[in-house]
Amino acid sequence: MRSTILAVMTAFVIGGATTGALVAQAQPAPPAAQVAEPPPGPGPTGPHPHWMHGPGWGGMRHGGPGPGTFALVYRQADRQLTASDVQKIAEAFLLWQGNHTWKVVDVAPTSDGPIGFSIATPEGSVIAKFTMDPHTGRVTRTG
Repeated sequence: MRSTILAVMTAFVIGGATTGALVAQAQPAPPAAQVAEPPPGPGPTGPHPHWMHGPGWGGMRHGGPGPGTFALVYRQADRQLTASDVQKIAEAFLLWQGNHTWKVVDVAPTSDGPIGFSIATPEGSVIAKFTMDPHTGRVTRTG
């Protein structure tokens, strides 16, 4: 009886140690240069209080998906976004929020670098204006 208990306990300890070692090695850390993000600025005011204000658009800070959700997709240091990329990102965000009626209009680079765009109703009335930095992807409300 004593040897059976000892054998079971030994197997349990070995199994636990093996599991711990596998879990510790399962996910490699992202490259150090791409980990640091600048702290988000003050959020915009508008129809949605946390609407498009920085990396992840409210993800981890507000209980959303954590860094392990898309662990194989690391952010690039320079995203090299074009006007068509910004339009796709803004349209995807509207769809992600379940909004199938608003549209993205007036997408164009500004003179000082960021790419500007507006959110409008189906009738064409502009609801809000934003800019997106083509290097960082940071969104700022401008109107």
